[in-house]
Amino acid sequence: MAKTIVPPAPPAGGSTDPVNLREALEERYLQYALSTIMGRALPDARDGLKPVHRRILYGMQILRLDPGTAFKKCAKIVGDVMGSFHPHGDQAIYDALVRLAQDFSSRYPLVDGQGNFGNIDGDSAAAYRYTEARMTEVARLLLEGIDEDAIDFRDNYSGDQKEPVVLPAAFPGLLANGAQGIAVGMATSIPPHNVAELCDAALHLIAHSDASVDDLLAFAPGPDFPTGGIIVEPKASIAETYKTGRGSFRLRSRWTKEEGTRGVWQVVVTEIPYMVQKSRLIEKIAELLNEKKLPLVADIRDESAEDVRVVIEPRSRTIDPVMMMEQLFKLTELESRFPMNMNVLVDGVVPRVISLKEALQQWLDHRRDVLVRRSRYRLGQIEHRLEVLAGMLIVFLHLDEVIRIIREEDEPKDALKATFELSDVQANYILDTRLRSLRRLEEMQLRREHDDLEKEKSEIEKLLASETRQWKALTAQIRELKKKFAPDTALGRRRTTFDEAPDAADFDLASVMVEREPVTIVVSEKGWIRALKGHVADLSSLQFKGDDQFKSSFFAESISKILVLATDGKIFTLDAAKLPGGRGHGEPIRLMADLGEGEEIVAVFPYTAGAKMLVAATDSRGFVAPQDEMIAGTRKGKQLMGVDKPFNATLIIPAEGDHVAIIGENRRLLVFPLNQVPEMARGKGVRLQKYKDGNVSDIKVFTLKDGLSWKDPAGRVFTVGKTDLKEWIGQRAEAGRLPPRGFPKSNKFE
Repeated sequence: MAKTIVPPAPPAGGSTDPVNLREALEERYLQYALSTIMGRALPDARDGLKPVHRRILYGMQILRLDPGTAFKKCAKIVGDVMGSFHPHGDQAIYDALVRLAQDFSSRYPLVDGQGNFGNIDGDSAAAYRYTEARMTEVARLLLEGIDEDAIDFRDNYSGDQKEPVVLPAAFPGLLANGAQGIAVGMATSIPPHNVAELCDAALHLIAHSDASVDDLLAFAPGPDFPTGGIIVEPKASIAETYKTGRGSFRLRSRWTKEEGTRGVWQVVVTEIPYMVQKSRLIEKIAELLNEKKLPLVADIRDESAEDVRVVIEPRSRTIDPVMMMEQLFKLTELESRFPMNMNVLVDGVVPRVISLKEALQQWLDHRRDVLVRRSRYRLGQIEHRLEVLAGMLIVFLHLDEVIRIIREEDEPKDALKATFELSDVQANYILDTRLRSLRRLEEMQLRREHDDLEKEKSEIEKLLASETRQWKALTAQIRELKKKFAPDTALGRRRTTFDEAPDAADFDLASVMVEREPVTIVVSEKGWIRALKGHVADLSSLQFKGDDQFKSSFFAESISKILVLATDGKIFTLDAAKLPGGRGHGEPIRLMADLGEGEEIVAVFPYTAGAKMLVAATDSRGFVAPQDEMIAGTRKGKQLMGVDKPFNATLIIPAEGDHVAIIGENRRLLVFPLNQVPEMARGKGVRLQKYKDGNVSDIKVFTLKDGLSWKDPAGRVFTVGKTDLKEWIGQRAEAGRLPPRGFPKSNKFE
């Protein structure tokens, strides 16, 4: 029998308060979300650090691990940081420390590591008992002035020590090293930048507070990734990303073509996109090779030592290396997109997405606050020292009397204060001075130090009283920072460059392996299509299936795209290389494209880059469409013309000329300028000719000065000159009038 569990009784004298579960969960989840946002995921806009990084650097500061000092075990650093400041797992702290030391992860490493700190292949660092670390010069800049009341401190998690709220940050850490993080309901992704360029942008912003993001981009044009690479994002897109704080950057590997003997060559990749693991990249390419998805590539191998060197061999030396790399960029991580979401803690409190200008302004405002606080701290020290110097001068001038008072008086402090009118600070300093120090007292030296301090005090007071002087001092500091990371230094040199990617339309990767040769495309009345080898002029011997017959033909190449227009206004794209040969009757176009039920084929013609076509429906509506907008990548095609039943798309002709001639089934001819027909990528178009009854019969685009021509049933060509066409020339959408004498009764120009 199941035992009944009785809940324990509440403690005596206690009370129970009912709590709404929904409200309790919402409150607790909000607290968790805020702690994640503030304490883990988002960096502070002022120093660019998350709490774990700030605590690691401050812990190393306490351990005196400055640049140039001896290394200490990472286990010691991790233990101290975890025990004093960061109450989380040791592995989380060590992983953060490792990333700060990796020159392929951090553009400007904050930790100088000794030992195995991982590599670009994705291998992990050695355990922290084996590795050692100390701070870099960049980390020292971030901490500069921390002992001079430059920033606020708060209690650590246990309340027995103090930790910095933010670092003084004499280095623009947020933009220089970037940041990545995922919080509750929000994330951040900031790419690294070049410090010298950021300094130039910051100096411009100080001098021109109303500068726009476009102005700043003239100095800092975009990210500078530690692994180099080439950014191929358009400038307009980059500018929009920095204005809104959201966007992405298209980043490509850097490669060169190495020539070998007898025309043999290979491609060598020397830089790969940021945060891409080289080993995983090569494995992915090898998988695609095994799956035969890279027809241009024969082999890939990794010849990297300290530098990246990935060798890619082509299948044939006749292959275009640019074409091969375009295929690899499309299918592999040799090209990647780095997202930008500049979501940071503004003033260390409010999470918000900011622009490039706001990010720089946050750093500059923080640096000004640090300058003011350090100046006040120094001013306090000077005032204290001046007070002490005044007391030391008294000691020097009345040394014997001071010694007598100290030896004979029961309360020497009070006696000194009363005799020489000293303050507590001066009296205490005199009493604490050792006898051996008295021999070094020289009046001139004391007065010289006093004068120097008075002069420095005056300068600091002027600085604190003038905002202009503060910005001037800050400008000098930033100029010094730029000198340390100048473009001609190893660390300051820009690694990522900018370029324009080739137009995707120039690379038809699907037809790369197709041999280029002339073909003749033949289409039958029932929509069967085939491709004859060569340019065949005489097609009289062709055979057709059943009661089918010849409809049209044209010359093309095996690499050509063939466009097919259907009566419902959809247009489809076929590859000439995939069409059946000329030995049989061909195949129905319906098997190659998803034509609608009951729809017929209006026209089949070759794609010509840059060409324009006039497309029209039976109700005489039409427009000019560029062929570049007609290419469809799937069997479903794309909607070119919108038609309302019972009307259909009926004509598509080259828009080559300056006038349009249109004739309807009512045998009315109208001529009007081509520029009255709008150019559109898709749509219903405008009315070309007005009818009471009937539909459009035929359309022709021609050049007016050459006259309007047509063929009669016997094949003879008739031409009506420009002057004789005056009575038919009008405006679009007019009714027109009967055609000239001799015009075919079929109402067709051809």
